[in-house]
Amino acid sequence: MLMTPANRLARLQYLPNGFRQLTAGDHVVCAVSAAAIPLEALRYWSVDRQEAYATPELATRRLLDPA
Repeated sequence: MLMTPANRLARLQYLPNGFRQLTAGDHVVCAVSAAAIPLEALRYWSVDRQEAYATPELATRRLLDPA
């Protein structure tokens, strides 16, 4: 089992059906709200933008944003 340091930001590569952990950590940061998302709770991300979202509502808001 891979051990990850507690309270450390992970760096991920977001893929269509999952993600690959590039650097060890236990969470990522939501691109919209800046909330910490534990890796075990991460369900929403954008492959094109390579960013994570805390909730489906935040993912929708970001994906509809033209910026």
